[in-house]
Amino acid sequence: MLLNVDLSIPFEEPVIIFTVVLLIILVVPIMLNKFRVPGIVGLILAGVILGPNGFGVLERDASIVLFGTVGLLYIMFQAGLEIDMIDFKRYKVRSLVFGALTFLIPITIGTAVFFYIHGYEVKPAILLASMFSPHTLLAYPIVSRLGLSKNAAVTLTIGGTLVTDTAVLFVLAIIINSTQGDTDAWFWVFMILEMIIFVVVVLWLFPKMAKWMFKQLESEKGAQFIFVLTVIFAAGFLSELAGMEAIIGAFLAGLALNPLIPHTSALMNRIEFVGNNIFIPFFLISTGMLVDLTVLFTDTNAMLIAGTIVILAPLAKYAAAFLTQKIFGFSVLQRNLIFGLSSAHAAATLAVVLAGFEIGLLGESALNGAVVLILVSSMVSSFTTEKVGRKLAIMENRRKPDISVKPDRILVPVGNPKTIESLIDLSIMLKNPDHSQPIYPLAVVIDNEHAEEEIYKKNKMLQEAIHHASATDNDVQLVSKIDINIASGILRAIKELMITEVVLGWNAKITTRDRIFGTVLDSLLANTDEMILVCKIIQPLNTTARLVVIVPTNAELERGFMRWVRSVKLLSQQMGAPVVFRARKRTLNKLKSVIAESKPTVEAEYVPYESLNEIATMKSELKKDDMVVVISARKGTLSYNSNLDYVPRVLSRNYKDNSFIVIYPEQYPVYQPTPTRPAAYASNASEEENF
Repeated sequence: MLLNVDLSIPFEEPVIIFTVVLLIILVVPIMLNKFRVPGIVGLILAGVILGPNGFGVLERDASIVLFGTVGLLYIMFQAGLEIDMIDFKRYKVRSLVFGALTFLIPITIGTAVFFYIHGYEVKPAILLASMFSPHTLLAYPIVSRLGLSKNAAVTLTIGGTLVTDTAVLFVLAIIINSTQGDTDAWFWVFMILEMIIFVVVVLWLFPKMAKWMFKQLESEKGAQFIFVLTVIFAAGFLSELAGMEAIIGAFLAGLALNPLIPHTSALMNRIEFVGNNIFIPFFLISTGMLVDLTVLFTDTNAMLIAGTIVILAPLAKYAAAFLTQKIFGFSVLQRNLIFGLSSAHAAATLAVVLAGFEIGLLGESALNGAVVLILVSSMVSSFTTEKVGRKLAIMENRRKPDISVKPDRILVPVGNPKTIESLIDLSIMLKNPDHSQPIYPLAVVIDNEHAEEEIYKKNKMLQEAIHHASATDNDVQLVSKIDINIASGILRAIKELMITEVVLGWNAKITTRDRIFGTVLDSLLANTDEMILVCKIIQPLNTTARLVVIVPTNAELERGFMRWVRSVKLLSQQMGAPVVFRARKRTLNKLKSVIAESKPTVEAEYVPYESLNEIATMKSELKKDDMVVVISARKGTLSYNSNLDYVPRVLSRNYKDNSFIVIYPEQYPVYQPTPTRPAAYASNASEEENF
């Protein structure tokens, strides 16, 4: 059978080719990691060594080009998907300034050098200089792995990437059309119209389609992933139709889907896993295959061009990063991180040089020089980003944490199998991302003759929670309790596991007038001081349009104030939904200062109300995709108002089409009477603690 397999080099059998590439992706980063060399560099060098211009083990055939193109679009899509949209909007001026600097400085210096020193004509000189300006976020997986994707320097660089790449590709379109003698007034009109239509379709129409699809495919996780892939390549195709490179479309597709794909979701985990482990490594290997070292050492002109490019390109990029640092007051580490991220040249650079080569403005020497720039700049970018990123990550981790960001230990009592996934998803969104505490799904069984059988059934049901959470890379620990009643079992679990938050589902049915929720929930509220979230989730969480948060008077005076604020902000960030706070003016003023000073950054609006009774009439102001969050209070606390007891009834009656959460913030423990502590003393101590 071995004789029927063609083992000649270069390999042509698809199975062998794919096996070799997977071995490279597996082995090379592991080997180089021991020498602290970024895996990105190793994959590019592997492409150089094993590619057609090296030992010829692999050809840069259609399959390699296809997967490489997918990887390139994936890098740009992930950059748009993981960007913090609130910071992106906040730093849009900075992104524009950096984008302008990182475009104008390199193209100006490059044009002057190639025109006056190398003797090129104006158009070829501009085209060669255009290779300096664009950059590919090749090292973005490094900052993402180090937890720096939301750093201001990273957000600015990503925004600048869109600006400079678009400007370069615009220059390329002008030069190509002017060379072909087609730059009349209609050319400009059609180009601008195409761009406007393209941007409207991707940033306005695609999100609406995606929201509808995610609602229809809520339980079809695989179909959601395929839909996302379709959006990426549809946006890339539309970008090419509009006269731009596909990478611009992929980046805008990431921005369009950003609010709809929570960073802690199973879908995001699938996107990152497939991209970081399959598609992006293919792109890096295919990039290395373009390098032809023999031509460089035999062609003097190619060596001169390559030398000029390799020296000038990083200097120009560093100058842009340096000026950006001085203008906006960034630290030295942030400046170097901007330089590291923006110094890699690949996607747009290849587009420029290949287009110039095809129309005859650039020769083979320029093509080889560009490929050397890709190789060298990729290594510089990877090493710089890895080194600087580690230092910056260590500094950020050493900052003193806020009291509200202590490790979360979230308990999820489960009774209805239909609500498991939504409650687990909500708990994952609420969890502090800086800590690795597990989620605790809980099954409580009444202690009777059927207890053993019920425990088996409940544990089988909870396996769904493990399966669902494992898709998000979050740890889940099942907990089972046998007790005299449900409330007692939950309370015992809270004490034994040192729980900080309890997430409960509620069917929104109130059977008697003397209970707020029902026996179990009312008992929990009376006997625990931890934060409790009572939820009814109707819409998929990632399609939430706004969080409307209703806050009672004096809520800012409670012990759990900062913690529930942090929880609301995390929900807003993960859902990509702005927050509308409704409260009295004094409470709103406190909320404004807290929201502005604490992380994460969210988009917030503050609307005053005269009385909490207005909650019954707020329904008319809501959209179907809005989620209502009511901050309630336990009896005897500073923010308690008797009207709060009627909130669940109002929600169940008036807000049937909206998801809602009622939050009972953490409280100071109430002292219980003991033989040495009289009841009167216990009551006074409780009041003192509240103040």
